[in-house]
Amino acid sequence: MFLHIYADGACWGNPGPAAIGAVIKDDRRRTLIEISEYIGQGTNNQAEYKAVIAALKAAAGFKIDGIVLNLDSELVIRQLSGQYKVKNPSLRPLHIELSALLRKFKSFSINHVGHSGNEEAHKLASKALKDWAKRNNQV
Repeated sequence: MFLHIYADGACWGNPGPAAIGAVIKDDRRRTLIEISEYIGQGTNNQAEYKAVIAALKAAAGFKIDGIVLNLDSELVIRQLSGQYKVKNPSLRPLHIELSALLRKFKSFSINHVGHSGNEEAHKLASKALKDWAKRNNQV
């Protein structure tokens, strides 16, 4: 079995309040896990990385053959593939952590799905930001 992971990060301002969203589905595209979490202040790129990291940590508990990452962040995809160097010092530790997590899986692939292919994860990240705003009278 392969897990299909959709992950997205969001923030208001850049940097600003940030949140992550992720959906993990099985081969039949049934939702197994949803993640919607406020992560504090950060940049959009930090949130993108943290969303994938959270999803991979959640996926580690399943007995699977591999994972398929579906992301809309070209930066994360290209940095993971080695096409782009990780120049931003705040992203380096996240890149290292994410790369180490990926090595724990038998196999993985990464797809660029664009925003329209990542709507569920985006909605979960947005929901976490809105919930945080309501709790903190930021609306």
